[in-house]
Amino acid sequence: MKSHLHQYLQETRALMLAKLDGLSEYDRRRPLVPSGTNLLGLVKHLTGIEYVYLGTSVGRPPADVLPWEADGSVWEGADMWAKPDESTEYITGLYREACAHSDRSIAELDLDHPAEVPHWAEGQRGTTFGALLVRVVDETAHHAGHADIVRELIDGQGGKDASMLDEAGWSEFYTTIQRAAETFRDG
Repeated sequence: MKSHLHQYLQETRALMLAKLDGLSEYDRRRPLVPSGTNLLGLVKHLTGIEYVYLGTSVGRPPADVLPWEADGSVWEGADMWAKPDESTEYITGLYREACAHSDRSIAELDLDHPAEVPHWAEGQRGTTFGALLVRVVDETAHHAGHADIVRELIDGQGGKDASMLDEAGWSEFYTTIQRAAETFRDG
């Protein structure tokens, strides 16, 4: 089970990073929905997720504290966007380091290894490494879905099923869905 979770996590991490490919620094950073969701911010956020849940929470904190955790700005959403001085290479480098750190935990710890999440409510912090591994797989997949949508808004590149239809086919599919929705427009 652990090896299957790990494999899925590795594949989903790769999908996250691939969403940055071929885009300008601007497109990687720009928010495209009212919540501010942006591609590089998703990678930055997942960096902290990896380090906290599969590192710190199991007694294996990273060598260096992430800057947005050190200054407390993580609690103000600083992990959801990249500052101008945080290059793509810097953020993706941190993510790769966090993933490698997590991979070592996955290789060395049993699923029932005790864990304690420092930012969870007092009395509810205790859990297991296995539960946190599932959580990280879920978080990564969840944000990969966001990344699919944001990337599609940027340049039309959709998710893994994007090649299922050609441009005309997707246009027809969209029109079919829009027509079905319109039957409910006024009530």
